[in-house]
This record gives sequence, structure tokens and C-alpha cells, in this order.
Amino acid sequence: MNLTERLAQASGAKPANGTARRAAAPRGDSAGAASPSPRRTDGATPLRARPDRPRKVAGANELDELRTTVRAAVIDELGPGLAAKGVDEARVRHLLEKRLEEALRSSSVTVPPSQSGEFLDSLVADMLGWGPLTTLMEDASVSEIMCNSLDEIWVERAGRIELTDVRFSSADAYRLVIDRMLAVAGRRVDEAAPMADGRLPDGSRVNAIIPPLVVGGPVLTIRRFPEQALTVTSLIACESLSTDAALFLEAAVRGKLNVVVSGGTGTGKTTLLNVLSSFIPDGERVITIEDAAELRLAQRHVVTLEARPANIEGAGQIAIRDLVRNALRMRPDRIVVGEVRGGEAIDMLQAMNTGHEGSMTTVHANTPRDALSRIETMVLMSGVELPLRAIREQLASAIDVIVQLQRRTDGSRVVSSVVEIQGREGDTITLQDVFARTPTGPLHATGLRPRCAETLRERGVTLAPSLFRGHLDTSLGRKKQ
Repeated sequence: MNLTERLAQASGAKPANGTARRAAAPRGDSAGAASPSPRRTDGATPLRARPDRPRKVAGANELDELRTTVRAAVIDELGPGLAAKGVDEARVRHLLEKRLEEALRSSSVTVPPSQSGEFLDSLVADMLGWGPLTTLMEDASVSEIMCNSLDEIWVERAGRIELTDVRFSSADAYRLVIDRMLAVAGRRVDEAAPMADGRLPDGSRVNAIIPPLVVGGPVLTIRRFPEQALTVTSLIACESLSTDAALFLEAAVRGKLNVVVSGGTGTGKTTLLNVLSSFIPDGERVITIEDAAELRLAQRHVVTLEARPANIEGAGQIAIRDLVRNALRMRPDRIVVGEVRGGEAIDMLQAMNTGHEGSMTTVHANTPRDALSRIETMVLMSGVELPLRAIREQLASAIDVIVQLQRRTDGSRVVSSVVEIQGREGDTITLQDVFARTPTGPLHATGLRPRCAETLRERGVTLAPSLFRGHLDTSLGRKKQ
């Protein structure tokens, strides 16, 4: 290729009517006449020197090949440092640009300048961000991301699960994102510890599990949280909670009643616990205890404790129960436990019964009665030898209110009932619905005034009697009781 053709190619223009080609043609004795091609004695067609053809613009397949080549080169150069928290993004981008130039020199394709910036951004996202998951992580409508494999990724939007067209380019790219997420969360997975939980800086909760504990490839689950936490006004607006029930719950928190939020998986227990925590007066010292810190309290005097899993040698674990015990020595006004799952239930009940009123926690259960049964079981798991009657006495005196959550078939999450624990009758803990919801109707008062209203009044919190008036059933002309 002569200089004229190279300049034309660089500028994107083609030689007009072959002028440049004719100007560069070899000349013979007569002006403008090209010298004849040499003849071959074997009778075959004579060979001609063909100019280099311009390289084509890379398509989707060629871009994937370039991405794999460049990424592999940088991974080999940086090694495990890519999974570190403080990796230098500028250095990685510089290396990516350098390796891309090297790959293009030996390639038959090119990446136009208009696409190179976007291509490099996607490479940086692959190397330092969340790769193909970046768009899902930035989508405010996505509440859960479930990667069953590198090419099967589901999301939850508005309570409904749907399959996406997002894919990882390779198993290595998939594993790299898993390792980076866990590294940022201070966790890791390998053959010795093939599952891990963690929390990202934006509050998202990450769970990863790899073979041999899962058949096939790694599985990654990400529970995302909205950038702005829901408020009680938001819950009322979406009819998850009624105004009267919200006023009662606010009074219960301000009046230091012990509250348990109960519900199944994905019913919004942590969200509601955040809302209830917002009612705590600003001047109180609050200590939160969680497996992975998810609560976002707005008060000024908050201490956040987070459990720690065992290290690769199986040592160094700090469980929720250890943190609950330690919190009692930290002069708390309130103790908020993200969720009780085991032996810490007995420590939580003892804290509620020994001067730490106003404590709150969540538990997995489908009904308020099931919640009490689960807590009983967890107390028995603690290893403390207590008769069942003594455990139920602890429950009846420690817990004041249970808020039950439900997830409907349309994906909406609602408060299905607000229940007061009124004491015991023999070995049975008595429960009374203060607010309840019909299968298709709103949350309404049952018409029964709770016993805790007198306790709240003694603590300076007064409830209007109108909050507990029964909901009028216009079809029957009477109040629901």
C-alpha cells in the first residue's frame, strides 16, 4: 500500500476513480503506459502483487474475542491483586488500553474511536466492577439478583421474578465478579470455605456458594436495598400499613414496648424494622446487631455491631449471641437485633426482661403463634436447660407486640396483623389482635383496646381511643370485631 492509499485509509476516504492507484502504477518507456506483466513459462496465470485490504470493523463476535484476550492478559499481569479493595482503577485502565493496542496490531479487525471508549468502559467494569451485573445493580426497580449460572440470571421486580437476557462471557468472568464482590465485603470462597455471606458498600447483601456444595457452577444471590430507605409514609401510601396502625406502632416504640417483627422470606422484615427504628427518640443510645449490617438508623447515637464468620482455619468466629452478650456491657438504651436464628434468642429475652425495654428484633415465621413457637425452639437450641413452662413465662413477660408481615400472590408486601401478647393462661400464651387484615381488605382496628395502652400512658405516651374503633362493614351494617 503506497503513501496516498494509507493517508486515504487513515482519513476514512477512498481514492477517487482509482486516480491514486493509477498514479502509483509502474511506468514503461512511453508516458502513462504500464509495463506488461511478466509471463510464466509454465502457462499458469501470472502472480500480481495485491495491495493490503483495509481491516473491517469488529462485530459482536470479534469484540467478545478481543475482550477475552485483553482481559486474560491483564489478569495474568495483575494476578490476585484484582480482587483487592484498593486496586488502582487508573492503572488497570492503562493496562487494558495497552493490551488492546497490542491485540489490534495482530488482528484483522479494528475498533473505531467512537466505540473504543465504551469498549474500555465495559472492560473496566468486567475487571473492577460487577461486569454484566452492573446494569442490574444500577436498576432501582431490581430488588433481588439471582445468578443460577453464568448464563441464567433472574431478577425480582415489584415482587415478581423474571429471567433476564444478561449473560457472562465465560466461567472465569463469572467467578471474577463473585470474588470481587466478596473481597469488597471482606469475605472469600474457596474449596475450604465454599459458601459466604457479605455486604456491599451500598448495603446490598451478597451470598455465594460454589461446588461441591452446589451441583454445576457457582450460584450468586444479591439482595439489593433502595438508595433511599422507605418511610412510614411510603408504607401507608402503598397500603402496606394503615395510618391508625402506624400511630399505634410509633407509640409502642416511643413507649419502650418490646416488638418482634415476624414474616416469611422476602416479606420486608428488615424494611419494617428500619421504619420502626426511626421512631426511637434521638437522645437514646441504640446498639444494632446483625449478621450483615443492613439497618440504616438516622439517630445520632447508634453503635453497629456485625458478626464475623470463621476464617479459613475455622477459627475466629464471632456469633450473634456473643455480640448480644457484649452489647449488654455497652450501656444500651435499646438493643436492635437484625434477626434471631439460634441460641441468641435466650439472651435477647433476658435483655428484654432485665431493664432493656424497647428492644426489637425479627424472626422467620408465618403467623404470630408460629413466631412464639420458633423462639421457644431457638431457646432450647441455646443449650440452657430450661423447662418449657419457664421459657413461655420468659416469652410472655418479655415480648409485648408482634407485627406479622405477609407477601401476597401479586408480590406486594403488607402488614397482615398487629398482635399484643396479654399473658398466659396455664401453659398457653394468650394473643390478641389489635389490628388485622381481611384477605382482600385493608388493615383495620379490631375494636379491642390493648392492655399495653395503660403501660404507655404511664410512660407518657397517650393513645387516642379512636385508633381502636372497629372498622365499619357497610355491607352488614355493623362493626367488625
